Amino acid sequence: MKDFSPLTSFFIMEIVLGLIIIAIGAFCQSSCYVPINKIKDWSWESYWIIQGVFAWLVLPFLGALLAVPAGHSLFELFTAGNSFNIWMTILFGVLWGVGGLTFGLSMRYLGVALGQSIALGTCAGLGTIMGPVLLNIFFPELKPLESLTAAVIIGVIVTLIGIAIIGVAGSMKASSLSEEEKKAAVKDFNFPKGLAIALLAGFMSGCFNVGLEFGKGINFGELTDPMFRTLPATFLVTFGGFLTNAVYCFYQNQKNGTWGDYKKTKVWGNNALFCLLAGALWYSQFFGLSLGRSFFEAGGTMDTLSFCILMALNVVFSNVWGIILKEWKGCSKKTITVLVIGIIVLIISSFLPQLIG
Repeated sequence: MKDFSPLTSFFIMEIVLGLIIIAIGAFCQSSCYVPINKIKDWSWESYWIIQGVFAWLVLPFLGALLAVPAGHSLFELFTAGNSFNIWMTILFGVLWGVGGLTFGLSMRYLGVALGQSIALGTCAGLGTIMGPVLLNIFFPELKPLESLTAAVIIGVIVTLIGIAIIGVAGSMKASSLSEEEKKAAVKDFNFPKGLAIALLAGFMSGCFNVGLEFGKGINFGELTDPMFRTLPATFLVTFGGFLTNAVYCFYQNQKNGTWGDYKKTKVWGNNALFCLLAGALWYSQFFGLSLGRSFFEAGGTMDTLSFCILMALNVVFSNVWGIILKEWKGCSKKTITVLVIGIIVLIISSFLPQLIG
């Protein structure tokens, strides 16, 4: 255990402040599906891509501009001779886009709480580990594997334990409720199908952090405020994800004959507003991640685990929403107790690495 002397109190407060900022972003992300319920007379594929315009293009672009010092431009940054990193960042964004699509399906079959718990938990663990591992393949001279310290590995393991506990609660829920009760909580509830999709979503969603790893040097160095340093890479990843989602959504528009949704002028004002709100809440998690990481030691345990911490907190708040939306209504006290234990373990996982690092 570390000896927290008065000399280290300032750094502890820095870490706590960084965690609070990340937590705020996580809460916003976990709330982003609430505005979608206010969207009227549009099919899923239509509102999904419109909210994606805000979540994955407009807002990340505006965020990236914050990393550009006076007298410079994003165009200059993206044409500055680091094309390999840029294309790899976009590529893993495209792969992350697959995770985003299946992520929505996981909540269709499991609900907001359980779907996000399993998908984001898998994403947290794999995203943290895959980034340095893949980076080591291309740039071994940077020694990225050194960031996977014992404290980081323990943090990932504790996070996955918390996710597993919540998964057990989900299994208990599936076995204890009647089909009618399951459908009342989640209309299309299907635990086996939802579990498979959620695991796939988590695996592919982990590519987001891999993209950030490849793109962490895409900034103006010391000229860029540390709080905004990862935002250009975030924009490239979300741009890649937008491409994946656009292809699929436009395919669904064609297949289902829903191109007419975009011509419904009477609902455009309402739907665009709530799509913007959903997109802003979703993007807040990565904006908060960039701000929060600036309070951690660069390359240190908390910095390496920051993505994992974000996903763990997303799970915590998604389960709060699950309770508010009555997705756990009718479950036994034993099931709820297991769920709460899982949430507590996830909260502990956010602080544990710093205590043992």
